[in-house]
Amino acid sequence: MSVLRPFKASDMFKFNNINLDIWTETYGIGFYLSYLSRWPDLCCVQEAPSGRMMSYGTSPQRPLYTTHTHTRPYTVLGKAEGMGPEWHGHVTALTVAPEYRRLGLARKMMNLLELVSDEIYKGFFVDLYVRCANKVAIEMYEGMGYSVYRRVREYYGSLGVGKGGRDEEDAFDMRKPLSRDPNRRSVRPNGRDMIVSAHDVS
Repeated sequence: MSVLRPFKASDMFKFNNINLDIWTETYGIGFYLSYLSRWPDLCCVQEAPSGRMMSYGTSPQRPLYTTHTHTRPYTVLGKAEGMGPEWHGHVTALTVAPEYRRLGLARKMMNLLELVSDEIYKGFFVDLYVRCANKVAIEMYEGMGYSVYRRVREYYGSLGVGKGGRDEEDAFDMRKPLSRDPNRRSVRPNGRDMIVSAHDVS
């Protein structure tokens, strides 16, 4: 049986098994501490019976859940940001250990972040950035109702021009409207054609 519990600062010394992945952005300790201090209700840990850290991510302001499964090594880290109709939940990192992919774990954590962003933070939408080369993740997010809002040039740095004449380190800004946006103003149909510089996004 695994347990979902609040994230502690000391957990940063135990998450390498779920944080080290080719598609995952990793950050310095100060970055994680800032999330923990500003959005503690969006930070939690999934822990195995052995005490091994399996994931870290979002948690609603409700009692913690217990699941009747074994290890669930996945991670999602989020925050709330923006002003006015741009107020939204943001997925900073989402990772599932390779041996546990395609089991619906990422979808479960995304559903949790969307719930918190909608019901507690009253956001208009949830957004995330994903490498344009990460086709598997893009298809997963599209299957969950996200669509491309814009392409951000060199968001992850620059590796040079790749296939199709575009930089492999570009990102898609993908969004999904929440209940406060019934007219779907936070999304657009031609997002792949809207190209902005990394300097234009906050």
